[in-house]
Amino acid sequence: MIWQNQRSPGSISVMDAASLLDVSKSGYYAWLRRNGRNSRTARDRPVVEEMHKIVHENPGYGYRRMTHQLRRHGLVVNHKRVLRLMRENNLTFHRKKFSLITTDSEHDNPIYPNLVGRMKVTGPNQAWVADFTYIQLQKEYVYLAVELDLYGRRCIGWSLSRNLDTNNALAALEMALYTRRHEDLGGLIHHSDRGRQYTSAEFTECLRNHGIQISNSRKGNPYDNAFVESFFKTLKYEEVYLNEYDTFEDAMDNIGRFIDDVYNSKRMHSSLGYKSPIEFEQQEELYSVA
Repeated sequence: MIWQNQRSPGSISVMDAASLLDVSKSGYYAWLRRNGRNSRTARDRPVVEEMHKIVHENPGYGYRRMTHQLRRHGLVVNHKRVLRLMRENNLTFHRKKFSLITTDSEHDNPIYPNLVGRMKVTGPNQAWVADFTYIQLQKEYVYLAVELDLYGRRCIGWSLSRNLDTNNALAALEMALYTRRHEDLGGLIHHSDRGRQYTSAEFTECLRNHGIQISNSRKGNPYDNAFVESFFKTLKYEEVYLNEYDTFEDAMDNIGRFIDDVYNSKRMHSSLGYKSPIEFEQQEELYSVA
């Protein structure tokens, strides 16, 4: 009955608490700060440990993807806490940039209308998009050609070469055709920029032989191929910029591993509901069967 008509013990004032403990008000505040910090550190420790594991496999993850990955691992966190912990533990990634022109549109090859500009993609093998980028080695540049299925952002074909030519583009296309060899490609549209590699007779003939429609970007409009540019950004920030490739073979091995084992299989995409491309495709296959 001592506490009847009085505040509960949990709501005791700072002055009363300091008096009971026989310490000054400032000393009591210091004690609260120390213990609060220590208890918060203890609560954060398992989260930070899991974050280090995630960054080891996905070094380019920002705080939003990190938040979703932690939740997948059973940890209850919000994005503000994750951002604070990433900054406090130096887990944010600082990116570097460089550029090199890879598109040569000064040629006499036929140019085809843009068929995907306003297209709504509702399933796999409706639209593939292709492009080139460069990779900087210690002593040279090499060139990566890729083919992406626009539906799930999956990289279904790629080729690395020392040459920025049609053969490199064809090698990536042939890998994509092999990847989808058991699937119906009827009605498929292949979209690329207006570069000479993709408008060459050899490349367009390969597309026609497989019954694939041809689509090219509008002149001077980089947004027509934005999904491939997004893929290249991910590849460079999360793989290329984190490594220094000594040899062509070194670049081939690491880039191939990233595309197959990380990007396609594990890396979450916000546009896919935080699923990987393969996970997204498999989920949609289950829905279509059901």
